[in-house]
Amino acid sequence: MKDVALVMNELSIKKLISLMTLEEKAGLCSGADFWHTKAIDRLGIPQLMFSDGPHGLRKQDDQGDHLGMSDSIPAVCFPAGCAVAAGFDRELTRLLGRTLGNECQAEGVGVILGPAVNIKRSPLCGRNFEYYSEDPFLASELAGAFIDGVQSQHVGTSIKHFFANNQEYRRNTVSAEVKERALREIYLAAFEGAVREHQPWTVMSAYNRVNGIYAGENRAYLTDVLRGEWGFEGFVVSDWGAVNERVPALAAGLDLEMPSSNGENDALIIAAVREGRLTEQTVDAACLRILEKIYRFAENRNHQAIFDREADHAIARRIAEECIVLLKNESAVLPLASDTKVALIGEFARKPRYQGGGSSHINSSKVDTAYEFLKDKPGLTFALGYSLDSDCPDQQLIAEAVEAARTADVAVIFAGLPDNMESEGYDRRHMRLPDCQNKLIAAVTQVQSKTVVVLHNGSPVEMPWIDQVQGIIEAYLGGQAIGSAVADILYGKVNPSGRLPETFPLRLEDNPSYIGFPGNRRTVEYHEGIFVGYRWYETRKMKVLFPFGFGLSYTTFTYANLRLDKSAMTDQEILSVQVSVTNSGLISGKEVVQLYVAPVASREVRPVRELRGFSKIFLTPGETQTVRFNLGKRAFAYWENEIGDWLTESGEYQIEISRSVSEIILHDKIRLTSTTVIPSIFTYNSTLGDLMENPKSAAIVGEMFAGMAGDASSAAESQSAISSEMMAAVADAMPLRNLISFIPGMTRESLEQMLKMLNT
Repeated sequence: MKDVALVMNELSIKKLISLMTLEEKAGLCSGADFWHTKAIDRLGIPQLMFSDGPHGLRKQDDQGDHLGMSDSIPAVCFPAGCAVAAGFDRELTRLLGRTLGNECQAEGVGVILGPAVNIKRSPLCGRNFEYYSEDPFLASELAGAFIDGVQSQHVGTSIKHFFANNQEYRRNTVSAEVKERALREIYLAAFEGAVREHQPWTVMSAYNRVNGIYAGENRAYLTDVLRGEWGFEGFVVSDWGAVNERVPALAAGLDLEMPSSNGENDALIIAAVREGRLTEQTVDAACLRILEKIYRFAENRNHQAIFDREADHAIARRIAEECIVLLKNESAVLPLASDTKVALIGEFARKPRYQGGGSSHINSSKVDTAYEFLKDKPGLTFALGYSLDSDCPDQQLIAEAVEAARTADVAVIFAGLPDNMESEGYDRRHMRLPDCQNKLIAAVTQVQSKTVVVLHNGSPVEMPWIDQVQGIIEAYLGGQAIGSAVADILYGKVNPSGRLPETFPLRLEDNPSYIGFPGNRRTVEYHEGIFVGYRWYETRKMKVLFPFGFGLSYTTFTYANLRLDKSAMTDQEILSVQVSVTNSGLISGKEVVQLYVAPVASREVRPVRELRGFSKIFLTPGETQTVRFNLGKRAFAYWENEIGDWLTESGEYQIEISRSVSEIILHDKIRLTSTTVIPSIFTYNSTLGDLMENPKSAAIVGEMFAGMAGDASSAAESQSAISSEMMAAVADAMPLRNLISFIPGMTRESLEQMLKMLNT
C-alpha cells in the first residue's frame, strides 16, 4: 500500500538511486552507527533513526547498546507484550501504538522495533515477557492493531523476530528444526496476518537458524514467502548483530544490516558486485525499499508533536487496568471494602517489577506503587515479607508478615519473579517462584484464610499454595503505572477484564516442549509440531492450572442465541456467526467473547479446537450486545505439505463460543465442502482406501470394490470371528499389488492398465 502523498515517489527514488555510486548503495545497506542509517549529503538523503520498543521508547544516543545496559531518555514504560496480550483488545493495542507513534514523532524516531510476535513455545523462554501469546491468531491480530496505531502517526514498525526464535539459549547460532506444517500453522502464522493486512514498514530477521539456514539468509522465506506470497512491501532489517554472511543475506532479501559494520560488510557487497557474484540490481532493490521508508518518515515529520509524559502515563495506567487477569476469587474476597483492615505484604508492593530486562528496558519517567496508593487506607499495615536480594527465606521477615496478617481482615501478598530470574539473554531454569516467596505465602495462609496473591511475572509460574489462598491476581509486567492499576482492581474501582494469552500448566513437565527445550548446543527439535500450548493440553484432555483465555470478573455474563447464517457452505464462502451477550450482574464490566473452530472428524492429525475469533465488549448491568464474527477458508484450513498450500477437509465443524478454551458456552455445527482436490498419483502401493477418497478413482473401481465388499460380507456371515468392520479396515489398507492375489482374473498387466487409467 504505497503512500501516494509522498513527494519522493517510486519513480523519483529510482532516479535518485541511479545517481548513487556503488559505494553509496552498499553503504545504505548498513547502519551509520548503532541506531541510524547512513545519510548521503551530496544527494540530500537523510538518516532514519531506530529505537527499541515495543512497550516504550528506548531512545539512546549514537553510542547506545541493544541490551538495555546504557541509559536512554526518560520515557513512559507501557505494559509489556505479555500484559498487552492479556487485554484481548485490538482497540487498546491500537491506542498503545498511536501513543508510541506520537512519542517517536516528538523525538525524531522513524522506526520503533516492535511488535514482537514470537510464539511462547515454552514457559521458560527468557523473553516471553516481550511476546504476545502461544496462539498465532491472537498474536497476529494484536500485532496488526499495534502496527496500525504506530503507523497512523507516519512512524514505522519492525515486526520481529522473523522467525522461529523461541528461546534465548544459543539464539545466535542454534538451529530450530521445525517441520513445514508447524512453521506455517504456528510460527509463521503469527507474522502472516499482520504482514498481509497491515504492512509494517520493516520486518526484523532473527538471529537463529531454521532447519540449518540462518533466518537472515533464508531466501525461501525472506523473499518467496514474505514478499512473494504475503506481498510485503517494506524492507527487511537484521536483528542487531544477527548478520552471518552479508552477501548471501542481501541476495536472500535482507536489505539493511544493523548496527554499523564499520565498512567491513559494505566492502564485501562492493566486491561481490564487481566480481559478478551479486547483481547490482539486487543492491538497487534493497536501496529502493530502504529509501521509500526514509522519505516516508522525512516527508511526514511532525515537528509539533509533544511527548507528554504525564498524559501518556495516564494511558499506561488505563492499559494496565484492562490487562490485569483475575484468576481466583473464592467467596468473593475481592473487591475489598474501603474499611477492610488489609495487611499489605511483599517488597513488590513498594518496588513492583513492571518490565523485563534487555533491549526493551525503559528508563521510566515515574513508577506507581501499590503501597503509595494504598498506604493511607484506614487499618492498612505493611510487612516486607521477603527480600529481592535473596531466594532464601528470611524467618524474621516472614514472622513480621505473619503477625500483620493475623490481625488483619485480609492479607494481600505481592509476589512474582525478580529481574534476575527472567530476562533477555538467558532462559528460565524452572517455573517456580523464589523459595522465600512460596514459604511466605504458606506461612501467611496458616493464620489468615482470606489471603490474596498479586503476581508480577512475565510468564507462567507454579502455584503450590493455590488451594490455600482465596484470591489470585495476575498483573504480569504491567508497565510503570501497574501499582495504581492493581490498587484500582483490588478495591473495585476497575472491574478486571484480562484473559490469559497462554496456558498456565500444573508443572513444567506437562509442557509439550519439555523434552526438546532448549535442545543441544547446535539444534533444538520442535518435536511437538503444531501442538503448542492449549492445542496440546486440550487435545490430550490434560488438567492445567489455568487454561488459555481464562479470566474472571466482578460481574457475570450470560450468552444466548448463537446463530450461523448457513448450515452448509463451501470453503470459498464466508460464514457469519453471531451471539448475544448480556451483563447479568450488578456492575458494569467487559467480557472477552472467544470463538473456536473444532473439526468433528478429521483424517489429519489436528488440534481439538483452535481460536479463530475474539471480541472484547463493554456492558452495563442488564445490557445486551450482539457480537458478530466472519469466518473464511483459513478458519477451517490446515497446511497440506503435499500441495504446499492451505487445505480444508470436507466434513462437519463445530463453532464454539467460549469463556476460555476449556469452557464452551454455546456451540453449533456447519457442514463444509472443500473445493480443492489434491492431485493423486496412484502406484502399486496405493491402497483401496486411497482410491475411494478420490471421486474419479472411486468411480472406476466402485464395482470391483462392491464385489469385494459382498464377498467379505458373505465370509463374515459364515465366520463370526470376522466382522464387517474388520473387512472394511483390511480393504481400506490393502495395497493394489495385493489385488493380483485376492481378485480372480487380476493380472499385473490388467493392474498396470488400471493404474494408467487412474493417472490419466
